[in-house]
Amino acid sequence: MSGAEPVYTRVLLKLSGEALLGEAQYGIDPEVIRRLAREIQDAASAGVQIGVVIGGGNIFRGEGLAGAGMDRVAADHMGMIATVMNALALQDALEREGVFARVMSAIRINEVCEDYIRRRAVRHLEKGRVVIFAAGTGNPFFTTDTAASLRAIEINAELMLKATKVDGVYTADPVKDPSATRYAHLGYDQVLDDRLQVMDATAIVMCRDHALPLRVFDIHEPGALMRILCGDEGIGTLVDARAPGAGDE
Repeated sequence: MSGAEPVYTRVLLKLSGEALLGEAQYGIDPEVIRRLAREIQDAASAGVQIGVVIGGGNIFRGEGLAGAGMDRVAADHMGMIATVMNALALQDALEREGVFARVMSAIRINEVCEDYIRRRAVRHLEKGRVVIFAAGTGNPFFTTDTAASLRAIEINAELMLKATKVDGVYTADPVKDPSATRYAHLGYDQVLDDRLQVMDATAIVMCRDHALPLRVFDIHEPGALMRILCGDEGIGTLVDARAPGAGDE
């Protein structure tokens, strides 16, 4: 779609912490985060206002450790801090690409980033800055998927983008089941009723109740982000309020 113009003004990109791993088992792959920063830079240069919610699973996953016996609230707070670390790394990578970026945290860490204030976040976006939302919702028991839905709604994003390691939502795990097929289009209720692993149920319900469309795509496909922003409907899986048609699977 060379030469195409973006059809969206403001979007929210949800990045998992695992997206930063690359081939590593832990932490951040410098080449991966540089490439992600360049993808975001392309979109920001085209005039799209971008908010990013980032997870922390590459460093620490609170739910997992809570399952092993740690107090869930303490574990979730540790997970929130991991997201701040990733957000600062992404901010640095973006600034190296010449992109103005701000990290806003749902928990107070004033020495390293700003507190999340909705009006200030919107103002940053209006000035062309990429805003990276860290620390989830600031509350235990809520995932960064839910935080992404919440922030997208708060900033009046036109689209939420869920970046994953696969190119959309499948009928089964494509790694385990070679016969699995990709959905081109899903309704919110089908995702909930069929318990498809798109995002957690709270996040999907928030998208449904606020008519926020969601597109799931492979962040590792070069140029995919910009193609989506320019209106390419062939990438990933779209989740919205429309009833899927016969040709959508």
